[in-house]
Amino acid sequence: MRELQEKIEQYGTVLPGNVLKVDAFLNHQVDPELMLKVGQEFAKLFADEGITKVWTVESSGIAPAVMTGLELKVPVIFARKHKSLTLNQNMYTADVYSYTKKTTNRISISKKYVDANDKILMIDDFLANGQAVEGMLEIADQAGVDVAGAGIVIEKSFQPGAQELKDRGIRVESLARIKSLADGKVTFMED
Repeated sequence: MRELQEKIEQYGTVLPGNVLKVDAFLNHQVDPELMLKVGQEFAKLFADEGITKVWTVESSGIAPAVMTGLELKVPVIFARKHKSLTLNQNMYTADVYSYTKKTTNRISISKKYVDANDKILMIDDFLANGQAVEGMLEIADQAGVDVAGAGIVIEKSFQPGAQELKDRGIRVESLARIKSLADGKVTFMED
């Protein structure tokens, strides 16, 4: 997705430890027009999959997931990272390690909003080591739902997450695939 790559080139900042900061348009300040185009692209890529729900993990995946759900005309569920006073029973849970924050969070989705007949599309802002998607897959296994695949806004192709998911038979569609962040410069994979 060329427009997404241009935003990354214009506003992305490479930080030490192979971290790409994109808070100008994706995970702090959100560019709604770009997120709508991201949602449209994911909806087009997965149009024939019979998606019934879109899943993501709070909070950075919410904007692209909502736009995808809007385009597919299906509900969006975001796995919560923190315990809630109102959501504390009948939950599917999984532990997810955050590469950028160096912490483990227990994510949870209420059983109330999951049906065994669901076919889900997982959306995430970044795919590096694949921990967020793995956590959603663990919840999907607990719930017995079908997974159509994972839509990733930005994939760090030099890290193992995408290949590990593909090796498990998970369809991965990434809109921007980064080959390298060496020397503070973003280099994209050639299509």
